[in-house]
Amino acid sequence: MRPAPAGQAWNELAQKLPAQLRFGVSTWSYPGWENLVWDGEYDSSTLSKHGLEAYHRHPLLRTVCVDRSFWRPLTTSQYAAYAGQVDDGFRFVVKCPASVTDAQLRGDEGKAREPNPGFLDPNLAIEHFVQPALEGLGAKLGVLVFQLSPLPWGLLSHPASLLNKLGHMLAAVRQALSGHASVIVAVEVRDPELLSQALVDTLKAHGATFCLGLHGKMPPIEAQLPMLRALWPGPLVCRWNLNRLFGAYGYADAQKKHYPFNALLSEDPHTCTVLARTIRGITGAGQPAYVTISNDAEGCAPLSIQKLAQAIAA
Repeated sequence: MRPAPAGQAWNELAQKLPAQLRFGVSTWSYPGWENLVWDGEYDSSTLSKHGLEAYHRHPLLRTVCVDRSFWRPLTTSQYAAYAGQVDDGFRFVVKCPASVTDAQLRGDEGKAREPNPGFLDPNLAIEHFVQPALEGLGAKLGVLVFQLSPLPWGLLSHPASLLNKLGHMLAAVRQALSGHASVIVAVEVRDPELLSQALVDTLKAHGATFCLGLHGKMPPIEAQLPMLRALWPGPLVCRWNLNRLFGAYGYADAQKKHYPFNALLSEDPHTCTVLARTIRGITGAGQPAYVTISNDAEGCAPLSIQKLAQAIAA
């Protein structure tokens, strides 16, 4: 596989961006990106296995979020296979498995069945996530994301106990990362009730940051930025997952509208403007920024990244 020749036309734009900034997408197996990222037509299976080799040569795509690890823990060899497809300057954002970050065990349709005994278990987090990612990706590991799935009211109503448990896990993660200071640890939440000084204090205590999660389940970006201000100075980790116009559970509707994901059909100029300003401020102060975007944000992640890059360069 080869990168799309048209993508190389974005070289000049890429050179105008801050060196600390890394853009990426949430996966790379979309046939609709023909002539945007890929040089021709490939099926999803081929893209899943080999697309990363072409993807990482696109001048604006310097990271990628490995969502696959959320659904099932990946092995060291699987991470190493990813690392072998990219050059030394590329970095990965990887998500901790739901077996650690979801308080519920769920059935095939996603409905909660019973409490998860492994929720925020430090040993599971290290064994099933941190160690294999670190050993497999090596210096190409950029960010470890711990996305807490929507929590039951029993946990949300006792935030001190929840954050104490989160703190114990983050302490173990930080210890496992001893000697790897460049790896960013980020916590993403799906419950607005957790946006608090108590969460800030927990993250600060263990050298972690807050991940901006942009989708309908959470408040808009400007309502989440106070979390980053309270953690300043620090890096930016942002995952723009779903356009708010589809609501909290609108992924299926977004996929239906946006397929085959080769055009911007649901533009969100407000989020783009605020995010561009945020990126400029954080990278301008010398801090790193990892920003990954889904097709569900505006319809085509590579074109969203191009538009955002143009706003930053301007």
